[in-house]
Amino acid sequence: MGLERVERLERTLVHKGVIIDFYQDTIKVPNGNIVKWDFISHKGAAAVVAVNKEGKLLMVRQYRNALDRETIEIPAGALDSADEPTHIAAARELEEETGYKAGKMELLMTLRTTVAFCNEKIDVYVATDLEPGKQHLDEDEFINVEEYDIEELLEMVYDCKIQDSKTVAALMAYKNKYGK
Repeated sequence: MGLERVERLERTLVHKGVIIDFYQDTIKVPNGNIVKWDFISHKGAAAVVAVNKEGKLLMVRQYRNALDRETIEIPAGALDSADEPTHIAAARELEEETGYKAGKMELLMTLRTTVAFCNEKIDVYVATDLEPGKQHLDEDEFINVEEYDIEELLEMVYDCKIQDSKTVAALMAYKNKYGK
């Protein structure tokens, strides 16, 4: 049994932002009622589980305004445009945030972060054969790079110290796929 038809009647731009665009949709639901739903459009992102030659994962510690605190996350960032290949964005974000270049990158998973109201898609890659270089941070970025064993990171997930969804999902998938 499938869902009855939902029909979007109108999509109105409420605010055009730097990272997201906020819309209000007018929707006809299966019982015939007309409702308003919020929709956030995001051009997409890419993220990286970066593994150094010792098998440690490179994590970034940074302040996140939405939470008003520092977080520990995998390196990640928005695509420059909606049609930018995600492996290019992932390599760029890895180098910008950590200073490392990857000799090898493999797609680990694709995430949809908040399907109820946002179309954001994040492709997560595993980067290996890392070569050190220099960070290239934006003028508003202040990032410390830290190295952890996967077991240390999973303990931080279970202790609720790491709550970022892309990071939690990526760490779980990495551990499951590579068993490291």
